Amino acid sequence: MKFWKLTIVALALLAGWAVAQQRPRVVIPTGSTGGVFFFYGQAVAKILSEAGVADATAQQTGGSYDNLLLLRDRTDPASRTYYCALATTDSALVTYTGEEPRFAQRKADMQRIMFYMYPSLIHIVTTEKSGIRFVGDLRGKRVSTGQPGSSTENLALLVLKGAGVDPREFAKRERLPAAESAKALSEGTIDAYFWVGGVPTSSVVELAQSLARKGDQIKLVDSPRTGPTAQLLLKEFPGIITTGRLPKSAYGTKDDVFALFTGNVFLCPASMPDDLAAAIMKAVFGNLQTLVTATAAARDTTLKNTVDLYNQKTVIPFHPGAIKYLREVGAIR
Repeated sequence: MKFWKLTIVALALLAGWAVAQQRPRVVIPTGSTGGVFFFYGQAVAKILSEAGVADATAQQTGGSYDNLLLLRDRTDPASRTYYCALATTDSALVTYTGEEPRFAQRKADMQRIMFYMYPSLIHIVTTEKSGIRFVGDLRGKRVSTGQPGSSTENLALLVLKGAGVDPREFAKRERLPAAESAKALSEGTIDAYFWVGGVPTSSVVELAQSLARKGDQIKLVDSPRTGPTAQLLLKEFPGIITTGRLPKSAYGTKDDVFALFTGNVFLCPASMPDDLAAAIMKAVFGNLQTLVTATAAARDTTLKNTVDLYNQKTVIPFHPGAIKYLREVGAIR
């Protein structure tokens, strides 16, 4: 009898040891097939699995908000399963604070920044003939602010807030996706629209060509760093909005554009062990060329860009494991 009891105890201990030796599971929600998030997430999952850091898989989703919902709801430390989200910085912010309606009852305040991925341009698209030059000129105009609940709409509202413009001051407000907005501007049913995405965006390129055939020219609204809109946004939303110059060659605009950008970040839950988070950082930054081969946008995934974001003291904290790695490689003190 004692022998069987001892055998059962031994087997139980062995089973517990085996579970402990299993690699953690990391799931990376991405975005729609063909988008940058999709290819980026697939590449990161492959890097982590091949480096032996975790059993990592990528999961196709609708994008940032879906990804953050999964990070919040599906992470299970008890089974060593962690969902790490690809997200725009603005969607990360409003889900962290609960300003996004879908997160009002339960915030995603367990998200932690791991590293910076790449920037997306906040396109404010109009035409040369419209007379619109700055964000304040949108008053009294017909404007599309993007799909309801989208990252584009959230950022459009942040930009308008920074400029002191209330959407109720528009002659008409539309809430159209990128391609539909471009079509409406080409047909003259709106005067301007917001779109957040990588450069170049095909629908914007096609719009520029369409306008040129009609004797007009595409115009992207300026937001110079020294201007009031950019200054207010940089102060109120550190790490969320940045400024830069978009060359006129990008879309065939008359001049270079002083533009606003948002970042894209890789986020993991606070419950992820620090050693695992540090190992993820080491694997990713040790295989950046693999990432760039998967998607050119990853050329902006650099230690410098991540450190720059860290130094901006963002509302969303960095994961302690990410900080540990950055200190180990001498990127921060």
